[in-house]
Amino acid sequence: MTARLPSALRASAHRLTRLALFGLLVCTAVLYLWNLSASGYGNTFYAAAAQAGAQSWSAWFFGSLDAHDFITVDKPPAALWITGLSVRMFGMSSLAVLVPQAVLGVATVAMLFATVRRAVPDPAHGAVAGLLAGAVLAFTPAAALIFRFNNPDALLVLLLTTAAYCATRAVQAASWRWLLLVGAVTGAAFLTKMLQAFLVIPGFVAAYLFLAQTSWRNRVLHVAVAACALIASAGWWVVIVTLIPAQSRPYVGGSTDNTVLDLAFGYNGISRIVGAEPGANTFRSMNTSTGLHRLFMSEMGNEISWLLPVALFAIGFGAYAWARGRLDHAERAALVIWGGWLLVTAAVFSFMTGMVHPYYTVALAPAVGALVGLGAVWAWRDRALSGSRFALAGMLGLAGAWSAILLHRNHFGPHWLPWLVVSTCVGAAVVVVFIGGIAAAIGAAAAVVGTVAFSLATVGTPHHGTVPLAVGRSVGDKPPDRALADLLRATHTPWSAATNGSQSAANLEIASGTSVMAIGGWSGDPVPTLDQFVDDVRAGRVSYYVEAGKGGAAQPHGRIIYAENHGTAHTREIADWVATHYPATAMGDSLVYRLG
Repeated sequence: MTARLPSALRASAHRLTRLALFGLLVCTAVLYLWNLSASGYGNTFYAAAAQAGAQSWSAWFFGSLDAHDFITVDKPPAALWITGLSVRMFGMSSLAVLVPQAVLGVATVAMLFATVRRAVPDPAHGAVAGLLAGAVLAFTPAAALIFRFNNPDALLVLLLTTAAYCATRAVQAASWRWLLLVGAVTGAAFLTKMLQAFLVIPGFVAAYLFLAQTSWRNRVLHVAVAACALIASAGWWVVIVTLIPAQSRPYVGGSTDNTVLDLAFGYNGISRIVGAEPGANTFRSMNTSTGLHRLFMSEMGNEISWLLPVALFAIGFGAYAWARGRLDHAERAALVIWGGWLLVTAAVFSFMTGMVHPYYTVALAPAVGALVGLGAVWAWRDRALSGSRFALAGMLGLAGAWSAILLHRNHFGPHWLPWLVVSTCVGAAVVVVFIGGIAAAIGAAAAVVGTVAFSLATVGTPHHGTVPLAVGRSVGDKPPDRALADLLRATHTPWSAATNGSQSAANLEIASGTSVMAIGGWSGDPVPTLDQFVDDVRAGRVSYYVEAGKGGAAQPHGRIIYAENHGTAHTREIADWVATHYPATAMGDSLVYRLG
């Protein structure tokens, strides 16, 4: 009987772990699916591209905004492949567009649990670390926002977390096969959001090169194999698009020369860092100035920083425990993998001077969750030592103090809530130093009140438009006039209409179910030229031109007067040509020109 007891206890622990994980995933699913349709189509820009992909396999492959392949969206198409298939199977609806994002969120929490649990040698401690990590991720406001919204970041975060799992397995087994999977999955992440996917690579490479238990020659060779897998996984779509003649495919939206490489290294790459891309000045005003404080201020702070101080503290404590010989091989690897992920990504987000939006910070959430879970377990495991008790107390104090500051800064909840949170956490921290025990659990519960409450408020807020905010209600474009949608729906030309900009085109496409030519794309792309547009009109490929009321009004002589910065020179040239040659009819907030 005694010999069987450890086995029975292990079986009981496994059942308890599975039950706890199931509960966490169910809670996550409820959190991300609750009243999801309140956000409508979320980002109509990507929703229109999903609709186009459901109507045309070619548009699905390229990530085109319209089913007739005039122009692509400003990102590679991997995320649209998922939503496009969903819309193709279930029809165009809010849930068909948004439910896949929630499913990706639940999968990410499960993958983070599996990754962190594997990093701790004791199964019970590993399960606790994994559950803590998953819970922190699930209830981070940026995650509650993005896993209920149809931006590409949801798939990006899942793929990068999967790559971290593969990296963990690779280091533990010194396995080139697992490392090859790291490269392949990271390459797929490149096809989701391009160079942002590579911010995690330094931590992965450092962990393998310095901690994989094989020769230096093998480590370098294995990393080279993984690099080849990354290039192949990221590059196959790029090569296909490059080899197809420009006249036989859509224009690569966001590029200056109609190439994917320019999109990757320009608009979605170096320009994001140095601020040279179109629109950077417009969007930069939404954020605080560059510096280490950026992630703790304004909307970025609201979306990601609740437990960020604890995660940073955990990196320092992990280094201390490593130096004292209290971390085993897998735990050291986890510290490098997740610490590298957090520090490199946070540094880029803090100092980039190009276009940056607060929701980008969801890419930090898995690393924050992993480090909080690991740090808490490491400190609790060695709580008999004074250093670990002080570390545990420090985590509780940091979490409570910063949570109270954020609650107070946002005037969130009753006025006494910040004081209750900080006093409970500080009191628990003091007790932990001298006594320990249940006080740590009480302090931890108080420490997460802020991030849980803010996440629940995020879930209760509908989100629309291109730049969603956690609790702030974002305002989307007004839907087109119903009569205009019916008018476009009755056309039989490849493009029912042309209009300035991708956002206006997306709204018309969703309302009418037709393809709309987005003149100038998303960021002033140089297509079509006036000559190309005139050729399309005269060939009967476009039925209407729609001026969607963004600063324009018909004048007695038929020309359109534009507000400052409304469109680029070539889009204004096209609009003026239309106004000169065709009469306008007012429909709702739009001016509609029948072309022919």
